[in-house]
Amino acid sequence: MDTNTASKNLEKRCDEVDLEPVLYGSRSATKTLSRMQQLSPYFTIAAAAFGLISDGYQNNLMTMANVVFKQLYPKQYTADVSTRVSNSLLVGAIIGQIIVGLVCDRIGRKAALVLTTGLIVVGAILATAAHGAHGSAAGLFWFLTFARGLTGVGVGGEYPASSTSASESANEKMLKNRGPVFIMVTNFVLSFGGPLAVAVFLIVLSAAGEAHLQTVWRVCFGVGIALPLTVFYFRLRMLTSELYRNGAIKKRVPYWLVMKRYWRAMIGTCGAWFLYDFVTFPNGVFSGTIISSIIHDGNIKRTAEFQLLLGAIALPGVFVGALLCNPFGRRNTMMLGFSGYLIFGLIIGLSYDKITKIIPLFVIFYGLMQSFGNMGPGDMLGLVSAESYPTPIRGTCYGISAAIGKAGAAVGTQAFTPIQLHLGKKWTFIIAAICGIAGILVTYFFIPDMTGVDLADEDKKFMQYLSDNGWTGLIGEDETMSSVEDEDEKRST
Repeated sequence: MDTNTASKNLEKRCDEVDLEPVLYGSRSATKTLSRMQQLSPYFTIAAAAFGLISDGYQNNLMTMANVVFKQLYPKQYTADVSTRVSNSLLVGAIIGQIIVGLVCDRIGRKAALVLTTGLIVVGAILATAAHGAHGSAAGLFWFLTFARGLTGVGVGGEYPASSTSASESANEKMLKNRGPVFIMVTNFVLSFGGPLAVAVFLIVLSAAGEAHLQTVWRVCFGVGIALPLTVFYFRLRMLTSELYRNGAIKKRVPYWLVMKRYWRAMIGTCGAWFLYDFVTFPNGVFSGTIISSIIHDGNIKRTAEFQLLLGAIALPGVFVGALLCNPFGRRNTMMLGFSGYLIFGLIIGLSYDKITKIIPLFVIFYGLMQSFGNMGPGDMLGLVSAESYPTPIRGTCYGISAAIGKAGAAVGTQAFTPIQLHLGKKWTFIIAAICGIAGILVTYFFIPDMTGVDLADEDKKFMQYLSDNGWTGLIGEDETMSSVEDEDEKRST
């Protein structure tokens, strides 16, 4: 596209949005726009962090809620009901990850982020106000199932929306530290949601007392309304990343060519995420129930305290993964993390009857297993899913990978109780060890290592690949920006 054409297109777009003062004389407006463009990536990264805290909180909200509901409704809150309510968030998340992943790429990052925030707020409001007709417990749990499912659509959508925006903004402003920064604003805050949810529960329980458990769980659900609202304004004001503005494909996306080029990476990110979530989600959701079962009096407060210890032990793994991802490499760090499932899963599983008699020791080893999960696949999966694909299809491929992961979480959550009942509780840990072996193999053979690679480089290779395969179309956030032929011309000059 020549300079005159580009100038005319720019003027046309500015006329449409009434930016004439910016083009023709308002230096202050130009400076303001330039400053917004400089600061926007940092705000985007920060907003991703605050947004994903609410995801982590919602993911872990049922950990203590399951214990409370079991005490309030011992007959009605059966294993099937518990699994259904817990799984509703996961099913919603699968839908949200796929749909919002497409929205990210076809409509825009900003639209996707605003949509997910709204869905989480509405879902959290409904869950807090959940009730059954005439006080029916069955009605309450069906209401919660729907509300948690709606929340899950927003929570799931946050994964591709926040993560793609954060990775592109980090690539733009801090390329060398893109990996550690991405981890700290994604997996760290997601993992922090576990201890946060338990800490909130303990505070509310101490204030209300065990005689008012109905109030306790509703207040804890209500806190989930406030967390996403903290970033809503910033998301309305944010600008889209430069990578997306220059590389978006909004029509005629060549999905067949995408699969031909990235099938190997898709097997890697989808397969590893399925295995990780198959282990980590049921262990997170039902860890409170596991701990409660080995505490002789089943005291709720003591269960929550050990649950908080478990979450605290699991958290340092995130920092270790962030430190290792550059010098050790994404793929090697992920295999090291999966090896933790193998080691600690076997230790706990094979010695379950003895180790559960020493509750603090059991919680420490359980926490170390989860800490290795955070260090490896927990840290790396989001990072490699954001790095392995080019900008035009980053949200879509990230969303599919995360959705397959959530499918693993749903399967794991569904299978968790039957495994405990028919094989014994120790087998939940032995199966985690088996998943660790499978995760190491999938990572080694299918995960590409993009450590230190500029995301713009993969964009250029992808555009060249499309051109070589005869695809013609328009690229850029505004479709009048350029075509593949223009990109070829730019590369040749």
